[in-house]
Amino acid sequence: MSEDWRNGGFGLYLHWPFCEAKCPYCDFNSHVARSIDQDRWSRAYLSEIDRVAAQTQGRILNSVFFGGGTPSLMSPDTVAAILDRVRDRWVPANDIEITLEANPSSVEAGRFRGYADAGVNRVSMGVQALNDRDLKRLGRIHSVDDARRAFDVARSVFDRVSFDLIYARQDQSLADWQAELTEALSMAVDHLSLYQLTIEAGTAFADRYNAGKLRGLPEDDTAADMYEATQEICAAHDMPAYEVSNHARPGAESRHNLIYWRYGDYAGIGPGAHGRMTLGAQKYATETFLMPDRWLAAAEAGNGESVRSVVHPQDMAGEYLMMGLRIDEGIDVARYTALAEAPLKDDALQELRDLGMVTELQGRLMATPAGRLVLNAVIERLLPDQ
Repeated sequence: MSEDWRNGGFGLYLHWPFCEAKCPYCDFNSHVARSIDQDRWSRAYLSEIDRVAAQTQGRILNSVFFGGGTPSLMSPDTVAAILDRVRDRWVPANDIEITLEANPSSVEAGRFRGYADAGVNRVSMGVQALNDRDLKRLGRIHSVDDARRAFDVARSVFDRVSFDLIYARQDQSLADWQAELTEALSMAVDHLSLYQLTIEAGTAFADRYNAGKLRGLPEDDTAADMYEATQEICAAHDMPAYEVSNHARPGAESRHNLIYWRYGDYAGIGPGAHGRMTLGAQKYATETFLMPDRWLAAAEAGNGESVRSVVHPQDMAGEYLMMGLRIDEGIDVARYTALAEAPLKDDALQELRDLGMVTELQGRLMATPAGRLVLNAVIERLLPDQ
């Protein structure tokens, strides 16, 4: 069990919590701040890298991901200092993937060359929509023209560029989405993340929805039609889904996110970052302090981690199942059995096979296209009984 994480690899997630504005649909740990002491924050990240590296000596690091918030608000010097320390503390894989999330504003795009010089080799851009009306509704502060210009800069600097779009937006028809997605694919380099708009508790959108003021959202059947159209259009453009919401040209899949979905190990550093770390023969779930000031003070005092709890075998198996069935390669049934210390439930498997929701091939269990449409229900049926 101590070596199981190697099936998925080892990655580092760094959370930058600051944004220029809080988007009304966003439930991530993001905060608007008037000023940020980049040097102080840099020192805190370096301290946390040292702490985590001391516990994971000798590991090959497969990926680094700067998420947020808006990491493209970080100064290139901060990113460079972090990546210099990362390379000093771990052995980077020969093909290490280093991703930074970015907003498509001209100011942030102006930093792209600095990030590349620091070692970033992949950018993920939060475009979200390709019409200005919907960008305003989503609370985005960039325009479509801004996005196009920033995307052109990104393509000139990085070999690997991804961008996000949200669909099933207010007053969006199936034809609207088909046209927008086709336009997006004409721009795409190698990766797209395509998310259905969901109303998350605690967001401004949730408050509006509960007050009856978020009108024009597509009916469930229309949203399902949009999902199916997404699969068909992307596949026709050589960008098939390798995960429920992620599409890539063959070989351009997000290596960092595959660590999550393949249930590898990842260290989480920064306010509100989560991790899964195998130390000795035990896997732990880790969390860090949520509020930026609280995390910063704790990191400066020597440990920004707020929670470290044991992940028990049945929970490990459940997490592997929930993550692994999201990707087209599915899960290794023998690995699941080893983690759970018990096989998958035969009655549930047979029922899902009969319904055409799952299939098995060469020792792997995969959700079918029909199963992906109701994936949460499929996973719930397969989860071990508590």
